Amino acid sequence: MLAVTHSGALLGVTAEPITVEVNSGERGELKYILVGLPDSAVKESQDRVISALENCGFKAPHTKTTINLAPGYLRKEGPAYDLPIALCILSATQQIPNNIRLKGLLIAGELSLSGSLRAIRGGLALAILAKKMGLEGLLLPRATAEEASLIKGINVYPIDSLSQAAGFLNHSFPIEPIENSQISLRLSEEKNAFSQLNPKSQQDKSSEVFYSDPPLLDLDFADVKGQQSLRRAVEIAVSGNHNLLIIGSPGSGKSMVAKRILGIMPQPTLDEYLEILTIHSAARPNYGSIKERQKKGILSRPFRSPHHTISEVALIGGGSIPKPGEISLAHNGVLFLDELPEFKRSTLEAMRQPIEDGIVSISRIQAEITLPASFMLIAAMNPCPCGYNGDLRRNCRCSLKQIERYRSRISGPLLDRIDLHVTSTELTVDQFHNSKNAECSVDIRRRCESARAKQILRYKHKKNAYDRCNGRMSPQEVKKYCQLAPNLQSLINYAMQELKLSLRAYDRILKVARTIADLANCEIISERHLLEAIQYRNLDQSMAL
Repeated sequence: MLAVTHSGALLGVTAEPITVEVNSGERGELKYILVGLPDSAVKESQDRVISALENCGFKAPHTKTTINLAPGYLRKEGPAYDLPIALCILSATQQIPNNIRLKGLLIAGELSLSGSLRAIRGGLALAILAKKMGLEGLLLPRATAEEASLIKGINVYPIDSLSQAAGFLNHSFPIEPIENSQISLRLSEEKNAFSQLNPKSQQDKSSEVFYSDPPLLDLDFADVKGQQSLRRAVEIAVSGNHNLLIIGSPGSGKSMVAKRILGIMPQPTLDEYLEILTIHSAARPNYGSIKERQKKGILSRPFRSPHHTISEVALIGGGSIPKPGEISLAHNGVLFLDELPEFKRSTLEAMRQPIEDGIVSISRIQAEITLPASFMLIAAMNPCPCGYNGDLRRNCRCSLKQIERYRSRISGPLLDRIDLHVTSTELTVDQFHNSKNAECSVDIRRRCESARAKQILRYKHKKNAYDRCNGRMSPQEVKKYCQLAPNLQSLINYAMQELKLSLRAYDRILKVARTIADLANCEIISERHLLEAIQYRNLDQSMAL
């Protein structure tokens, strides 16, 4: 007897429809035939499925059984097909009715040998697919069902075992769909700076911001002594979503500051958080256990810090079956690259297009996949190979040629795409002990949110919420919102000539100046704002000398 249901295959961060067909009762000796371009994990499913059936009190087929995963040209990977195959076997062998309900559901889940279910990747992507296909709902493992329920307009049924799934189809074990209530997440519009500036727009979905209980900031800027110029540059970078390069000797606090940047970033909007969750749940199972993440206070933007030995595929994404890389996992958040010149040249150059466009395109024989990659790049490096060039207390052992070779590992085109270059100066012991208590992350974050709110209003015509910031201005928007007086135009022209800057760097300076003006609550870019923006091209200045 033939049984049919639906499932999904992950391609990048999206899901493609898969039809699961099982035909049992054919004449011939006992034999399982699995077709449809399965990988090793899918081929192993028959052993897990048979064991789960028997341990749950069901009978395994005693005749030839053919299992087809269609379409045949699309490669199937992972254990998510265990549950739909098992339920189709039960229906084909008439142990549960071959009803319309089985055909109206999208089913996915990994079975253990006992018949219990484990979480799978891509719950949100599967929910979006089921809604697009017009199905009744989804049957998913409980942990995966929690994240899938964030998608409105589709019923998500959480299950814990094969027995429960069979009982649900038999109508002997009723299961209520998870309520679409964001799993107790609270939306707080009154705390949103956008709503404060424009109360009439509270119904605008772009103003919805996730607020769990205020996160406990273990890494607070109050711990950073001195470093006023670096703290200022970080505040500007976060306020306008600009890329930042920190240059300093070992122990000057580069990594310490970078790890605290997440604490001053504005909370993600609803759409942004769903994008974050979709990417991470497609990368690994059980990432989207919303309740557990809320308890831990990590309903925030991602912070990714890969080691400099990372491969190009691991950073950008790809593989025989393309998966998100670190730059996609940092989408709507921060990508921190410590010891920037130590990364492979080819790996750094591969980031140039994603930094500019906010996406990464991966082409394979089977498919071409586009992954989101809108992130704020924070990079750190030493001024020279030994690390002490320009240090007042320790002598540099590097020759000019060694310093030049070291800095040349970062190409000009990549350097152009980094808006701010700032130097981190190491404090003496006396300066460290005599420094006053620094400003905390909460106060800095309020200023960043206020500046970002002005940008949300300015770029409200943009569809993507993450593009509503100065760092993502188009050339047309730079001309419109970064107009300079004649004397300021002469000033920047002189700086361009002396520092030998590219036109891309010219645009970056204007974007940073616009953010500095927003922090000062000024509509017009003044000389003070422009001069401060120009001084944040430290590495360009040193290379031009």
